[in-house]
Amino acid sequence: MTQTRIPAVFMRGGTSKALVLKRADLPKDETLWPQIFAAMLGSPDPNLRQLNGMGGGISSLSKICVIGPATRDDADIDYTFAQVGVVDDTVDFSGNCGNMSSAMGPFAYDEGLVDGPRDGEAVVRIHNTNSGKVIVARFPVAQGEAAVTGEVEIPGVTGTGAPVALDFLDPGNTFGRGTLPSGAGSDVLVLADGRQVQVTMIDAAVPAVFVSAADVGGDTGAHPAAIDADAALMARLEEIRQLASVRMGLTDSPQAAAKRIATPKVAMVGPPAAYADLTGATHAAEAQDLQIRMISAGQAHRAVPVTGALALSCAAVVEGSVVAACLAPGADPLALRIGTPSGIVGTGALRDPASGTITAARILRTQRRLMEGRVLVPAPATLSPTETA
Repeated sequence: MTQTRIPAVFMRGGTSKALVLKRADLPKDETLWPQIFAAMLGSPDPNLRQLNGMGGGISSLSKICVIGPATRDDADIDYTFAQVGVVDDTVDFSGNCGNMSSAMGPFAYDEGLVDGPRDGEAVVRIHNTNSGKVIVARFPVAQGEAAVTGEVEIPGVTGTGAPVALDFLDPGNTFGRGTLPSGAGSDVLVLADGRQVQVTMIDAAVPAVFVSAADVGGDTGAHPAAIDADAALMARLEEIRQLASVRMGLTDSPQAAAKRIATPKVAMVGPPAAYADLTGATHAAEAQDLQIRMISAGQAHRAVPVTGALALSCAAVVEGSVVAACLAPGADPLALRIGTPSGIVGTGALRDPASGTITAARILRTQRRLMEGRVLVPAPATLSPTETA
């Protein structure tokens, strides 16, 4: 079988990794993209390893990013994100990846797609086509390349790196149904077993639903593997996610929601408590403002998706929300300390006191270009490769 060679860069952005592609190197017919992306990453793989592709067997390592010319005047580039299933070949374009957003500005700068200083600080305005929102990335550059060495340490990544500051402008209402699609800071969902759970459904950076861990028999200090292994808990959280999808107007049925793996995200939240992260390091309750365990594409995340952290920080400033009820006394909404499986993550949101609108959310990440070359994809009959192996 012939294979198609497609130029690609393999990058880490925050606590995720992805193949980064240029739109010009892909078929103009975007209906062909899912098949190509799944093949690139080695999906589907019921063994959870993606050995026949570039994926890493978990949701944070099964991602594709596509960069192209900006289609709006207030941006420098367009960025489209695809979350690729691991055990199946689902390719979901419904949400953004905040972690990989941190690599898009540096990619565009290094590829010469945007202008910027040879030395100093580059600023790239990124139009995320999934959410329709603009993200402003600021990062240091040296000798015409995005810097990768620095003193910033983020939970879940060994070592330190150069900072990438991400400002998610006007993060609410990515799907046109309002920041609070139900119009309330909290709602009650009734599960199939009759259990009533209070949730906060918010669309800020990404559609998400938050529930108190105590209401679903969960633990926000638990190891992700323990959460994955608790089939009853995972089923309960998936049921909440599907019900919220319908209530938020994202899908018209739980069955449709089940096929939409990327959004809404679902997370358990709880008040600060001492816990050990994945490295074994302990974190005192006093070092946190709240805790989170988020499910991403059917798996407990090993840290927290950036968009999930931003949605959490936005929900924290909503009066009466499940998230606000978990906050430590005196918590600063502009500098929240979130206890995640990989350690403490800092993020924050700014809300206009007059209008109540969430105007911006910010987080600090690091990134690194890991490999550049071409990714080989078995060429199906529907493709007309320009170059085959």
